[in-house]
Amino acid sequence: MSENRGSIKKKKIGVYICHCGGNISDYVDVEAVKDAVRDHPGVSLVKTTMFTCSDSSQVSMVEDIRENGLDAMVVASCSPKLHLMTFRDVARRAGLNPYNYIQVNIREQSSWAHSDHPAEATDKAIHLVKAGIEKARRLGDLNPMEIEAVNRAVVVGAGISGMRAALELAGMGTEVFLVEKEPFVGGHTSQWGKVFQGEARGDEIVERLYNEVRTRENITLFTGAGVTAVKGNVGNFEVTLTLQPRGVKERLTEEEFAEAVQACPESVEDAFNFGLMRRKALYDRGDRSFPALQAIDFGACTQCGKCLEAAHGKIDLEQPEETITVQAGAILVNTGFDPYEPEKGEFGYGEIEEVITLPQLERLMELQPGKLVWKDKEIRHIAFIYCVGSRQPEGKNTYCSRYCCTAAVHAALRLGENYPGIKTFHLHKGMRTYGKQEVLYDEASRNGNVFLQFAEGTQPEVRKNGQGVEVRLHDLLTLGKEIEIHPDLVVLVTGMTARNDPGLVKTLKLPVGADGFFNEVHMKLRPVETVMDGIYISGTCQGPKNITETMTSSLAATAKANALISKGTISLEPNLAVIDEEKCVWCGKCDEICTYGAIEKVKKGDKEVARVINAACKGCGACLPVCPEDAIELLGYTNEEIFSMIDAIAEEIRFKEKHKVEEEVATPAATDEDWHIKVEKLDEKSKKILRTLQEEPRAVPEIAGETGIPVKEVMYRLMSLRKYGYVKDTNEINEDEYYTYALSDMST
Repeated sequence: MSENRGSIKKKKIGVYICHCGGNISDYVDVEAVKDAVRDHPGVSLVKTTMFTCSDSSQVSMVEDIRENGLDAMVVASCSPKLHLMTFRDVARRAGLNPYNYIQVNIREQSSWAHSDHPAEATDKAIHLVKAGIEKARRLGDLNPMEIEAVNRAVVVGAGISGMRAALELAGMGTEVFLVEKEPFVGGHTSQWGKVFQGEARGDEIVERLYNEVRTRENITLFTGAGVTAVKGNVGNFEVTLTLQPRGVKERLTEEEFAEAVQACPESVEDAFNFGLMRRKALYDRGDRSFPALQAIDFGACTQCGKCLEAAHGKIDLEQPEETITVQAGAILVNTGFDPYEPEKGEFGYGEIEEVITLPQLERLMELQPGKLVWKDKEIRHIAFIYCVGSRQPEGKNTYCSRYCCTAAVHAALRLGENYPGIKTFHLHKGMRTYGKQEVLYDEASRNGNVFLQFAEGTQPEVRKNGQGVEVRLHDLLTLGKEIEIHPDLVVLVTGMTARNDPGLVKTLKLPVGADGFFNEVHMKLRPVETVMDGIYISGTCQGPKNITETMTSSLAATAKANALISKGTISLEPNLAVIDEEKCVWCGKCDEICTYGAIEKVKKGDKEVARVINAACKGCGACLPVCPEDAIELLGYTNEEIFSMIDAIAEEIRFKEKHKVEEEVATPAATDEDWHIKVEKLDEKSKKILRTLQEEPRAVPEIAGETGIPVKEVMYRLMSLRKYGYVKDTNEINEDEYYTYALSDMST
């Protein structure tokens, strides 16, 4: 083993190899791994355990470290994402520096990855463990970095998720700045009537949360505001908020407001009512206005001044835009979603006046409590078309929006309650009223709602028919029979889409998925954290959720943020980039590549050099390969440590290559007779496949075409033939993205 890769710091290493209850030991010979590393330089103790993460194993490891004076340990088990902190804590309890521990992943990277080749999986596991030992021998003692944390948080978005987060943080003693870009809080929930979870109404939920926010002295609410710049780092962010003018200084009385609205000449589509009506530039949301102070839409207002006389000095059309800066230890993003807007012509939307969306129907029901009327016609028959803007075969909306099936079924139940005698048809491609919401589907079925299912990849046809509208589909539930419906109204059940806010994404460096929603670090292990320390996401900005799921997500982000900043200090990982100022000539390439803003230019004597802002550095290592002077190292992953790991693996490979050559010289080649005897043991279909490969390599579809064996079966048989040495893949892929296979070398 190479000993010239830096100084050897650790000479008594304990190695623990885990069976993982069979997840590893079923395919990797853990005893062989133990024997292979027992005499490796620096190894003082080697053990195998059934579950290294179990309490009893942890106690035993603590005793081993203390009794044997171990100065480092290597655990060969599962992914460090699962138990990194577990074994660091073991080291800490034993008095060992927790960063003198290496976890080698021989489950995901060896056992599971090579379960069809146990011998090779074992060999790879040995390589990986030896590489881990070599790194452990060169580890230095690292210590977490402590920084001060401001016990304040900025919550972006004052929908139900944002207000709930603000209230919980405030209740735990954290000062909160609650930022909402609209003049009114509540988000989409304030547009809804009765919701399907519980007996509450959407506007009642918003009002209750808003009234509670108003009573908290440590919550400051900004409406018409946005986050426009962020400096600093976790624990001490400097957040710039830009406040748009509201235009109304004092709430107008009902008479003043009515007169001022009457005087206003400008009107626009009312987005709150999804375009069902128009509103003036001076507006509110009626009894759903939180706060109750009216606002002016300066995008529509021409500042003609006609409203001023009626307002009696309560309107100021000259209000300036304001900018303020606040300090915060954490930022919580709860910016919500937007309903999918169908394209013009999609199921007749925008072309046939009888076609509307589910959000429009919800508002229509709120605006017309007595009789449901559309275009001067009383509605008696409604057809719901599901999965509009969700589960699309192409595009980025391939996901299921999860809440829409339940929302549509719940809307149908409300229609039956509020407008007796109304008939509803549900055209779907698979109902997803999951969990306790299944009772709503059952109730709707019992109440006479008609459910018709169209096949995946097909769509109902909507077209104008004289004075009405006609909907046709082939119903799977009646064995493909064509059904024709003549509803008074077609309702498109639209899903959730991500809000387009590139400014916020850029400012907070938020990771965005292919579907447009913000991405967490890990959906199970770190479900509300982002790659930026101190910035959390929750609610529907992550993806489609119902109210209960949104609140749960919000509370999770709140708990994480409070745990981070409430103690006054934050402990950061010590795996940071360090710069050799003697080598650095400041070319700026490290600054360009760093997405976390952790590099700054400073003066050092008579030259400029790069300096790492430790509190902002994530230890990702992106700056290392771009440095032309090789002036950057990453603590815990130094060049010496990495090269020693490569040397350990390369030395084993060189030994095996030499051994393989010696074996080939000593071992006579297999004869044609041996090959034919082996082939004769196969079934006829496998023999057919081998015969097609006698002349030249072929891809799966070609083999299927010549043999008459289905493609799927050919693939399964080739996998078996490859496993037992009859064929090999050529590492070539044809135009249809199929591997090309050839007879193995033993056949020649």
